[in-house]
Amino acid sequence: MSHPVSVKVSSRYQISVPRIARERLNIQSGDRLLVDVQDGLLILLPQPRDYTAHLAGLHREVWADLDTTAYLQEERDAWNTSESG
Repeated sequence: MSHPVSVKVSSRYQISVPRIARERLNIQSGDRLLVDVQDGLLILLPQPRDYTAHLAGLHREVWADLDTTAYLQEERDAWNTSESG
């Protein structure tokens, strides 16, 4: 949204999510939103239906050029060394 949209808080402290925001975030009736307050801002985020699927592949670039098998073995070796020392 390039311009802020005003919403009114009802007597029951409810607000309606503007159509443009619902469309851009694909928010449907019955969906849940996460509410956060940061530095005086009210932040509404769509709550993922499946956190595992939502996080799948996150930061995959960190592992792109790394031999994960060798990395895991190195970590395991470090654990074994610290336990005996």
